[in-house]
Amino acid sequence: MTGQVLEIERRGAIEIATLNRPDSLNAVSPELAEALQAYFSGLVNRLDVRVVLLRGAGRVFCAGAELGSDAFATEGPGRNQRQLAMQRLYSGIVRAMRACPQPVIALVQGAACGAGFSLALAADVRIAAEDAKLNAAYLRVGLGGCDMGSGYLLPRLVGLSVASELLMTGNFIHAPRALATGLVSSVVPVDGLLDAGLAMAGDMLRASPMGLRMTKETLGLTVDAPGFEAALTLEDRQQCMLIATSDHETAVEAFRTRAIPEYRDL
Repeated sequence: MTGQVLEIERRGAIEIATLNRPDSLNAVSPELAEALQAYFSGLVNRLDVRVVLLRGAGRVFCAGAELGSDAFATEGPGRNQRQLAMQRLYSGIVRAMRACPQPVIALVQGAACGAGFSLALAADVRIAAEDAKLNAAYLRVGLGGCDMGSGYLLPRLVGLSVASELLMTGNFIHAPRALATGLVSSVVPVDGLLDAGLAMAGDMLRASPMGLRMTKETLGLTVDAPGFEAALTLEDRQQCMLIATSDHETAVEAFRTRAIPEYRDL
C-alpha cells in the first residue's frame, strides 16, 4: 500500500505501518483513524504477520488529532452524538491495537502528542529516537488529559505519580526521562530507529508463532488479573496449550542442537 495515509510495507513476517501525512506532521485525521482501526482489526486472523512496527513518516511520529477536521464535531443538532461516534472511532484504534495478537513496536521520533501519545502507549514496546518527546496534548486544547486509553495505559507503564503529572500538566516527557521511567525500552539515534525496531522484531520472531501470540494475550490479561492466583492460572493454561504444539518439540530440538527452528505454527 503506497500513496495512502497509512502505508504498509512487508518484510517477511514483519509489517511496517507508517503514518503517512508528513506535511501535517502525521496528525490523525478521520481518514487516517479509519485506516488504522481497519488495519489493526484486520490483523486478528492474519497468521502470516507476526510483528508490527508502527512509525511516522518525516520528522515526527504524530502531532495528535487533526484540529479543525471532522474529528471535532461542528455545532448543530446531534452534535453530542456525532462527537461520540468520532470519539469511538479514535479510541477504537487503541482497542484494536491491544486486541490484535501481534506485538506492536512503536518507533517514536520527534513529537508524539495527544493521539500520537496514545498510539505509542497502546503499542507493546516503545523505542524512542534521541529527539523524541511525548505529551498528553488533549489537556492543552481544553479537554481532559485522559483520552484514547492514556488514563488506563500510562499509570501501568510509569506509575500513578508520573502519570498524574503528565496527564494533569500536558508537559512533554523527553527521551532520557522516558527511558528512566520505563515509558520506552531504549533510546537510539534517529537514523538507527528502524534498524532497532527490526532487530527487536527479529528477536521476537525467534519465539514460536503461537507462543508469541499467547504471550501478548496473557500479559494483557494478567496485568488486570484480580490476584496472583488468577495470574498463575492463566499462565498454567497457556503453557499446557503450548506444550501440546509441534512447534514446542521443534523449539526444544533446535535448542538442544543450537539450530535455527523452522516453525510450522502447529
